[in-house]
Amino acid sequence: MQGAPGRGAGRALEGGGIGVDEAAVIARVRAGDAEAYAELVRAFTGTALRAAAALGAGAEAEDVVQQSFFKAYRALGRFRDGEAFRPWLLAIVANETRNTARSAARRRSVVSREAALTEPVPLIPESADPAVAALERERRAALLSALDRLGEHHRLVVTYRYLLDMDEAETAQALGWPRGTVKSRLNRALRQLERLLPEVTRERGASPGAAACPQRAVRPRAEGGGERG
Repeated sequence: MQGAPGRGAGRALEGGGIGVDEAAVIARVRAGDAEAYAELVRAFTGTALRAAAALGAGAEAEDVVQQSFFKAYRALGRFRDGEAFRPWLLAIVANETRNTARSAARRRSVVSREAALTEPVPLIPESADPAVAALERERRAALLSALDRLGEHHRLVVTYRYLLDMDEAETAQALGWPRGTVKSRLNRALRQLERLLPEVTRERGASPGAAACPQRAVRPRAEGGGERG
């Protein structure tokens, strides 16, 4: 679909150091520039891998992401000018992950998800007190274990909003839900997690502090914070 960049103009690719307008790159792809799509792939592969792993792709995460980029390329004509590419891509990743998990009849692996969700910039500064760092790791591990016990919708909304650091609007776009549905399901999911975390913490033999509120285990991006560079 050709057209002006719209309100997406000026949004930078998130790959770090690319410094190219996202809408401009997409326009180049639509014009037949293969290298432009390679730029999108490089910029969003890390996020797509974390999403696939968080949603249960396990050892198939790389294959899921490769197939998702292939499908995204074929569907780019339906991409609406002005929309953010990341949530649109992650909706494809989520669908491909569900198809893969359904066909393989596999359960998600908490260990592989935790490794895949490690951010390029550590959540815990290297200078942090070792005791504090250990507690933060326990909190994150307990949260991932508790997520396995939620229903699919609640697990998805927490994964996108917190683990993938998407704001409310991006989460709504990626999941295809109204923003009100995102908010209500997130609230219900967090209430469930608050009940589950103490139980999971006891089962894991972790310190009581690991049962803290999910918002402290993984902090979401503030609303209105814009795209991550």
